[in-house]
Amino acid sequence: MIAPDKVQIEAKKRENENFKFRTYLKGHADEEELDAQFLRLHNELFADYDCSKCRNCCKMYKGSIPEEDIEKDAEHLGITTEQFVEFFLEKARFDVGYQTKHKPCDFLMEDGNCKLGECRPDNCKKYPYTNQPERLFSLLGFLDTVSICPVAFEIFERLKKEYGFRARR
Repeated sequence: MIAPDKVQIEAKKRENENFKFRTYLKGHADEEELDAQFLRLHNELFADYDCSKCRNCCKMYKGSIPEEDIEKDAEHLGITTEQFVEFFLEKARFDVGYQTKHKPCDFLMEDGNCKLGECRPDNCKKYPYTNQPERLFSLLGFLDTVSICPVAFEIFERLKKEYGFRARR
């Protein structure tokens, strides 16, 4: 598996190839089969992967906090909802809840764990979404994920091998 500090560089080197593979998949992959391949690789690779040793997702994105989570998150941290919003959050673009004020995420601790623990939002728990259905329709966004998450990077590389994909230079 690629080291977390190398994934962005290696993904950049493969940017054109990855885009061509994405286009190939859009034209050749069966939706259900691709979802099954993603799920199989997700389960295989995350079985032994410790995300707390990486946390590129927390370092490179602001955290997204749905409005309905604010009360339980504040309670988890032992502060009021007003303090929670004031200390940590700003309105997200397009008025879809809140996001953390900073990158790396304000809830990322030095040991790689999240201050919110199991209260962290579903979007954080599900990242990089490689075990979610309808991967065929989210491949363009997945190209960004490949440059952040070592497991997503590895999944894409393995899929290239499974499909016998070779990009023409």
